[in-house]
Amino acid sequence: MAARSKRNRKDMDANRLGPPIILVSFLLILLAATRLPAQDSITWMEVNMPPYFIQEGPDKNQGYGDAISAILQENLPEYEHFEMVTNVTRHFHKFQQGEKVCSVGLYRTPEREAFMHFSIPSFLTLPAVLLVSKETATDLGSPSRIRLDDILRDKQFIIGLSKDRSYGARIDAILKQYAEQKNLIVYAGQELSANYFKMLLLKRIDGLIALPDEAMYHAEKMGIRDRLTTLIIEENQEGYEGWLCSVGCSKNEWGRTVIDKIDTILREQRPIERYRSAYERWLDANSLERYRTVYRDVFLKSGTKEL
Repeated sequence: MAARSKRNRKDMDANRLGPPIILVSFLLILLAATRLPAQDSITWMEVNMPPYFIQEGPDKNQGYGDAISAILQENLPEYEHFEMVTNVTRHFHKFQQGEKVCSVGLYRTPEREAFMHFSIPSFLTLPAVLLVSKETATDLGSPSRIRLDDILRDKQFIIGLSKDRSYGARIDAILKQYAEQKNLIVYAGQELSANYFKMLLLKRIDGLIALPDEAMYHAEKMGIRDRLTTLIIEENQEGYEGWLCSVGCSKNEWGRTVIDKIDTILREQRPIERYRSAYERWLDANSLERYRTVYRDVFLKSGTKEL
């Protein structure tokens, strides 16, 4: 998909000018073009994964990724900004090719560090959970949390997950350990689809690994939120790696320069309510208090000498 420009251009009404003025203006523009370097650009790689990025419908461009991307672009006026929505395979190919691309919120993993420079954390999001039907939760004994390692050892419990996503370093390591088991159902693409929610309710699968805001967004849109519940994954509570995402840019001199600028912007913008509320609008009341505590005590100190 072609990138789209975020910058509006003003047209000149040449009909009101006489020929001599037009000629002089043309020569001045031509002279300036030969002396001034072309404006540098950033292409922001996006995915269709609400409520992170929302590409269609009444909430279009109101995702928390949309909001943070807008803040960064406003504070990088020296660049021309483009956005490209594409699948994750092409997403990372452009980084590996060293193109002038960035992504606003990515888990920092050793594999990605081979071809990306990363900023200080740009997002604090609640970590991945196990989404199950309330009926399945009852069958498990109505726990509020589970250990993913224990669940995967039970080869009768079938879990769906994306092959194109990271769920944080700890969860990724556990999933890799059990990758060959038949009770892991892997789907292509990053976005949860309605089919997997239907499979969950029909008990063709027992659980889905997902971000809680993403899972509840789709469940609410489908009118089945009251039939589902989320279980905390205990391994995601052992530190905050699964809570923090960063801006990633291509691993070259251009990307290093952009990331240095973004680090400065993030330190200025993260304490501001507009920045914090980008994600908070998608949380339920029960999650909000804890989120704000971690935001203050962990997120705002990340990338500083305090943490």
